[in-house]
Amino acid sequence: MEDTLTDSTYLILLALLEPQHGYAIMKEVNVVTNGQVDIGPASMYTILKKLQKSELITLEESNERKKTYLITDKGLAILELDIERRKLLYQAGNRLLAEKRRKKGS
Repeated sequence: MEDTLTDSTYLILLALLEPQHGYAIMKEVNVVTNGQVDIGPASMYTILKKLQKSELITLEESNERKKTYLITDKGLAILELDIERRKLLYQAGNRLLAEKRRKKGS
């Protein structure tokens, strides 16, 4: 898995800053995005498998048949890098829009 995360993968890793099972991950993504993003079960479980394969998360099975996912140190490092990348993109967009507005207002 490359270092640049898709939005869905990014949100799932954020949700896994606390160990959670699948349904809780979907709910958490919806909550942190103020209801703007819903990740369906098929997409989520596909992403979770890829994250496991890339060793960004681990799976802990409980005796209640619930699978709890946990972010790994590697996953945390990738998440931190992606947050910095997203900050840079946000700052560039803000700066360019502000410049455009100033030019338009002149």
